[in-house]
Amino acid sequence: MLGKFGDMMGKLQEMKQKADEIKLKLDRTLLSVEGAGGDIKITITGNREIKSLVIAPGLQHGNTEELEEQLTVTLNKALFKANELNDDEMKSVASGMLPGM
Repeated sequence: MLGKFGDMMGKLQEMKQKADEIKLKLDRTLLSVEGAGGDIKITITGNREIKSLVIAPGLQHGNTEELEEQLTVTLNKALFKANELNDDEMKSVASGMLPGM
């Protein structure tokens, strides 16, 4: 009984270590997303932290509602891309540690 518990604790520690490694990897992974025909550029980490946001000068003096809409669309694209990367990385760790997941 104790042996199985020890094995399980070892697996949990290994999973935590792998998850921490993936988190560091995702912190260092930068994704670039463009919107509004390239007039909005966002750089985001794999852990969904926005690192930069660039808005072309032409959009800065236009219709505020249109700019807000384009920003929202582009931010959502960036977050979606980061979520996909994050989920894929975490699933790969989990499936390697817990077969059948």
